[in-house]
Amino acid sequence: MSETPDPEVVELASKVFDLARTGDAAALAAYVDAGVPANLTNDRGDTLVMLAAYHGHAAAVTALLERGADADRANDRGQTPLAGAVFKGEDAVVRALLTGGANPESGTPSALDTARMFGKTELLELFTTR
Repeated sequence: MSETPDPEVVELASKVFDLARTGDAAALAAYVDAGVPANLTNDRGDTLVMLAAYHGHAAAVTALLERGADADRANDRGQTPLAGAVFKGEDAVVRALLTGGANPESGTPSALDTARMFGKTELLELFTTR
């Protein structure tokens, strides 16, 4: 049984994903508070947290995590928001994710592996001392 998605729902989801990409923490919080799932995923398995993290928006990441989003939810390729933030060099996002409970050993490659791969010794120290 294949249902055609409601165009209004698709439009709303697209708008919310764009808010995550642009880092509009207040609007994201309002949508999640109004009933949009905090762990909403797109067709690649990217969550709102993943998109906010990858685009460097620590406040948006924090707002989503405070509303129950999963800090470690991997996308369809096994990537986690924390590994993405390490890859992009988004230290504020890394700290927000760690505060929100992200595990540096989750995902493939993990944030720990990513930090090793790029020689980010300060993050390796942070991950191993928590």
